[in-house]
Amino acid sequence: MEEQNAQITVLFGPNGSGKTQYVERLRRQMANSSVRYLAFSDAYGPATDRAYYLQLRWNQHDIDEETPCVGSLLDKAYQQTGEDTPERRQLREQLYQLFDMNQLLDKYVILLSSGELRKFQLIKTLLANPQTLFLDNPFIGLDAEARQQLNTLLCSLAKHQNIMLYLLLAKSDDIPDYADEVIRFPQDEREVAIELPNDIEADFSTLVSEIPHNPAYSSPVVIDMHNVSIRYGERTILSNLSWQVKKGERWALSGQNGSGKSTLLSLVCADNPQSYACDISLFGHQRGSGESIWEIKRHIGYVSPEMHRAYMRDLPTVNVVASGLKDTVGLYVRPTAEEKQLCRKWLRLFGIEHLADRSFITLSSGEQRLALVARAFVKNPDLLILDEPFHGLDDHNRQLVRTLITAYCRQAEKTLVMVTHYENEFPECINHQLYLKRQ
Repeated sequence: MEEQNAQITVLFGPNGSGKTQYVERLRRQMANSSVRYLAFSDAYGPATDRAYYLQLRWNQHDIDEETPCVGSLLDKAYQQTGEDTPERRQLREQLYQLFDMNQLLDKYVILLSSGELRKFQLIKTLLANPQTLFLDNPFIGLDAEARQQLNTLLCSLAKHQNIMLYLLLAKSDDIPDYADEVIRFPQDEREVAIELPNDIEADFSTLVSEIPHNPAYSSPVVIDMHNVSIRYGERTILSNLSWQVKKGERWALSGQNGSGKSTLLSLVCADNPQSYACDISLFGHQRGSGESIWEIKRHIGYVSPEMHRAYMRDLPTVNVVASGLKDTVGLYVRPTAEEKQLCRKWLRLFGIEHLADRSFITLSSGEQRLALVARAFVKNPDLLILDEPFHGLDDHNRQLVRTLITAYCRQAEKTLVMVTHYENEFPECINHQLYLKRQ
């Protein structure tokens, strides 16, 4: 095939700078069947409550025979988007190999990890042979190996198949060196915050002092697991895992896409039914010994890609943050005036108080993630679990969140477990690491 000139444009700018609106205008001008757009939120599946519930792969016992698997959905996408030619078959095989998809073809799509689901969505989109392709933060949720694979693939697609690529990026480290053009946002004269306030850690301490005291557990061990195994059908996710987290420790949890990180955290957060069959103690209490899920959740602050999917609904942003006080996904208990005031202070600390009354679904993906991280902090929990907290955040907001994580860890006896696929995103307070291998 004759090589074409690469046509790769990066749209780079901070959260809320207008990249998405710019792309919407471009898409309207181009409107035709050869244009494809894959957005951040698309990696979380169909917008139904049942789809979200089932995407939490630890609820596999609810899956019925009609639930589709990865292979059948990709075959359907392949058949519907073009002819069965040797060139297209070669492209499909290349995509499968690059993303290690062959081993996932028989897996139910709703059981994929967030990173695996991102790969699935990318392949499904690329099978359509688009002439113009918009990818909104395509590297989010991918491990280091997969990011490198995607970079190689995108460059190859542009050069050899004459695809016009637009990459919407908020993180400077993700700008590829093969880009032909970088358009920076905002395009108007608005000022964008670059430096963090000098007193941000002091502001954190002041805000924490205003939170009603929630008596901490007295146990010196927060998480204690012995020979824990999790299996779904014939698939083993975790095998004989023993892990102990003591009060005041700060853990980095890492591993490839699909290695079981989110499943492990679902055991800690009391969301996984299989946890009752495992030897697990939380805050010194054996699971199944009579403690309620809500008693456990009172002491945990949590954010994850799956949680982001659950909040894609029309709620005021301040209410999303307030739901962290009640440990609900979605707001089922109306916050008091005092609780709303507290949540507004957290939003101010995260630099987005001006979005408090805006509907959550109207925010940019980065602004949404900031609000969800604020939700995790809102009660200053004994255990803070951050599963990919920097998803979609620009350089400034990543540094802001890192600083606030550090401020949290300066408190005595606070415990942190954090997941990220970027090693340089772990804060300096990390002093322990657990690496999971894909089974």
